Amino acid sequence: MSSIEHFSRKNITKDNPLFSSIRSVIETAFYGNNVSKIRHLTDAYALAKASPGTITTDLDVAFTNELQLPTDAKVLVTNDGEIVGRTAAARRIIGQQGIDAAFYSELLREAVFKARTKQFYSGEVIVGLNQEFTIKSHLMLPADYSPNLYSYLLNFQIGDAKHLFYQQSVKINTGDIFIFADPDWTHPDFPEGVVVIDPLHNCAGILGLRYFGELKKATLTLAWSTAHRNGFIACHGGMKQYLLEDKKYTLAAFGLSGSGKSTITLAKPKNKGSVHVLHDDAFVISKEKGSTTALEPAYFDKTQDYPMTSEQINYIVTAQNIGVTLDEQNKKVLVTEDIRNGNGRSIKSRFATPNRVDHIAEKVDGLYWIMKDNSLPPLIKVDDPSLAAIFGATLATKRSTAENIRNQTAKQLVIEPFANPFRCYPLQEDYQDFKELFQQQTACFLLNTGDFQGRNITPEETLDSIEKVITGTATFQPFGPLKKLQYLPVENHVPDFNNRTYLSHLLTRLETRLAFVQTRKTYQAGYDRLPDEAEQLLLQLLDELHRYSESLHN
Repeated sequence: MSSIEHFSRKNITKDNPLFSSIRSVIETAFYGNNVSKIRHLTDAYALAKASPGTITTDLDVAFTNELQLPTDAKVLVTNDGEIVGRTAAARRIIGQQGIDAAFYSELLREAVFKARTKQFYSGEVIVGLNQEFTIKSHLMLPADYSPNLYSYLLNFQIGDAKHLFYQQSVKINTGDIFIFADPDWTHPDFPEGVVVIDPLHNCAGILGLRYFGELKKATLTLAWSTAHRNGFIACHGGMKQYLLEDKKYTLAAFGLSGSGKSTITLAKPKNKGSVHVLHDDAFVISKEKGSTTALEPAYFDKTQDYPMTSEQINYIVTAQNIGVTLDEQNKKVLVTEDIRNGNGRSIKSRFATPNRVDHIAEKVDGLYWIMKDNSLPPLIKVDDPSLAAIFGATLATKRSTAENIRNQTAKQLVIEPFANPFRCYPLQEDYQDFKELFQQQTACFLLNTGDFQGRNITPEETLDSIEKVITGTATFQPFGPLKKLQYLPVENHVPDFNNRTYLSHLLTRLETRLAFVQTRKTYQAGYDRLPDEAEQLLLQLLDELHRYSESLHN
């Protein structure tokens, strides 16, 4: 599948549903005299290197030929200032309740007009790395922010004639993605900036925000929405396939940034066999075939776990919001591990995982919802497809420094359905898609990567638990009185169902999930209302737990 860039004149009419006021405002800006199109990564690199504020380190970029970069290319560093994460409060989704499309069209018109005297650069990429799903995206940024355009072309895949899979794919009835961004824009009514997303018309305006992640996630938001409308399940997660001696096992892990999603996806197997890595952040699953397609070739990874001695430093191409210092040879190198600020990031090339693939034809064997819910042991198996979808819809976790939020809410437990805060369509549609996936012999597991009963759950314990499932050596036990749940015993993390304090804590967390489902009935006029069975099944779990708890008192 591919998108439409060129329209026949007879189809350029007000009756064509692919056009809208906002899309026309944004796309038109790309053709202004103040916009220069960047067609090659070598040019993008030169502009980024010469940009004010860019630091050219003494670290060589690896695989320059394969990345279409100059052979002497160095790792480039840029820093944003106060804000170093995504600002969810700035997002406005056209089509959702209370979002006035006419108002935001006017806002964008004025923003484009005021930006006319500035030099802009534009570039295009391909989002989706297999002809089964692929779409083209166009981005324009002020010249002073050319490092972000360079990172954008690296993070996705610069569009050129060499990508035969795109040329050979079947066109779908949707336009290319167009994104206009002006980080210097200010408005008294929008002190945090504003991100206007029109999903049905594949366009976005990003105003007053410098963070590169805003560009990446706006693009993925539109690509996921397009995929959803065309028979795919949108996935904010990681996927890998284990190649064992006697079988293959395809794993999908869903979680917010900082939950361990990338650690799980990119970890090498401890036992025999090898793995193929699809991606650690974004892919789509075909509902018809069960196959999966990665949306990006590169990785926009946190650098908090990568000191300068880490092998992963060798695969960095650009870095954002991290420090620079001089080593013993007087060379400019990176100061990582979030010493300068939280959420230091880098664009790492696809070569960070030598076993990288862009498409997996086999269906998903196991899907893992990553939580940071300390009422749960490290790994639980969910035996009912509807309940598996409910736990995805009520995925409980904690925010990280990847998001620009108030300090007092940063460590609170929150529910983020399917670990995807970038959904542009009713929640029940994702619920139904994942339920159907679980009905097709995809097993569901809950992973708690936080702490349990006062003890941190280590990455090693998480990875060991997963490998027991994959190799068939996991021995599950009933999760107390909850008949549709089983847990994998892990030393020092065994739930005590005779402990009333623990039972009370588990009840509270299930009640939190129930309350979330119930509030969706009225929030935003019921836009994200879930089917009645979601409430009924959670009530059933609570009833089982209450009756068991009462039996302990007797």
